[in-house]
Amino acid sequence: MTDHSHRVRDAAEALGLSIRIEDSPRAGSLEEAARLRGITPADIVKSLVVKGRGDRYYFALVPGDRSISWGKLRGLIGVNKLRLPEAELALAATGYERGTIVPLGSTTAWPVYADERMQGREVSMGAGAHGKALYVDGDALIAALGATVADITDPL
Repeated sequence: MTDHSHRVRDAAEALGLSIRIEDSPRAGSLEEAARLRGITPADIVKSLVVKGRGDRYYFALVPGDRSISWGKLRGLIGVNKLRLPEAELALAATGYERGTIVPLGSTTAWPVYADERMQGREVSMGAGAHGKALYVDGDALIAALGATVADITDPL
């Protein structure tokens, strides 16, 4: 397991984005992870890398208590097909292993689509390494990444 949290820190610094990276104990569920971090499941944002046509990828930022809405995301991007790539494709597209993916410091700056529910709150997400969690102001992250904000999720 490789620790790429330094890439995340460097990318945040280059964007003038204030982040905090902390050790995060292994959890068996989203609810347990939220409890261990002292936050709600909605405050944990999943960074999903999504594969489009050919070698096109996108980041979808999805609150933990929601699931990606494929129809909404396809409509927003303007494509007919999207899917979650295999682990090796996700690694090749971002430079991060599954479970550690974050748009900050990705080897390619793919377009970012953020669910509107992450606005106005501090969120926690992957930090480029297993056992680490990033904390950041959702609005500041959206602005720094130039993310498109929309309703891209459904309730679990």
